[in-house]
Amino acid sequence: MLWYVIASLTPAVLIAAALWGGVWPVLALLSITVHVVFMDRLGRALRLSDSSGRALTLTLAAAHFLLLPLGVWAIGAAPHLEGLDRALIFAALGLFLGQISNSNAHELIHASRRLPRRIGTAIYISLLHGHHVSAHLRVHHPAAATPADPNSAPRGMGFWRFLLSASWGEFRAGWQADSAQRARKRGAQGLHPYTLYLGGAALALHTALLLGGVAVLLAYIGLAAYAQMQLLLSDYVQHYGLRREQRPDGRLEPMGPQHSWNAPKWYSAAMMLNAPRHSDHHMRPARAFPALEVTQEMPKLPYSLPVMAVIALVPPLWRRVMDRRLARWGQH
Repeated sequence: MLWYVIASLTPAVLIAAALWGGVWPVLALLSITVHVVFMDRLGRALRLSDSSGRALTLTLAAAHFLLLPLGVWAIGAAPHLEGLDRALIFAALGLFLGQISNSNAHELIHASRRLPRRIGTAIYISLLHGHHVSAHLRVHHPAAATPADPNSAPRGMGFWRFLLSASWGEFRAGWQADSAQRARKRGAQGLHPYTLYLGGAALALHTALLLGGVAVLLAYIGLAAYAQMQLLLSDYVQHYGLRREQRPDGRLEPMGPQHSWNAPKWYSAAMMLNAPRHSDHHMRPARAFPALEVTQEMPKLPYSLPVMAVIALVPPLWRRVMDRRLARWGQH
């Protein structure tokens, strides 16, 4: 687990130091950008492990709930920070929330035990994106790589159009899935999950306002929006253009190794708790992140997931990189 610990917690430690200003905001941003690209180029392979990684996921959750309020206060209200420091902290913390906290929350909501699932849900609620839990578990996993999944982009759709479509699409799809399940259980007890998601988001926004006024509230909304965009970037990159075939009996083929893009770069994968090993996760959602693997029959991205996400921000460049690769993979 050593490299997972180093890759995921180093940015958290440097972001905590960055709240004091000085050279630390620069180092924090470099640790989650340039440093990751450099380490990926070293080409070290991560061994598969039987470890659950539970201690690391809980440590990262604690780091999330510590860094988010402190970072929001530092960006919006800290009197000792200059404008450049605030911008650097915003960029570094936003990347941490979107790439590491998101990956960790994703791991937690797939846990078999209730407490980790609730912690993962709380992380998504704190990012004002609680509905992603329902959309991911009840819609994305059953319907990935089909038109029924709003988080699986068809070939030719640019990221910015996907962002608008998926943002509303997953909110609506998760709501419908939760409501349908409650209707099937006629007498379902407790609140609708969306009451928790929306109520938790309202409470978090109100807390930010009390913490430091409008400036802190805007910093919080900006960080949450930035993290949400990165989450949808990951979905866009990892499912772009891949589709499951319909069988003669009308049913869709099951999710297989060919239905998700994978990024086998080692350090960025360690930082994101093997989220870029996406095919294996979809085939075995309950498998702990240290045991996920990439095999030859899985389609692979030319660069790491963070680099591909940057490329996706420029749709013509994205299509130039991916459409021919997608066509070759389809022929294969």
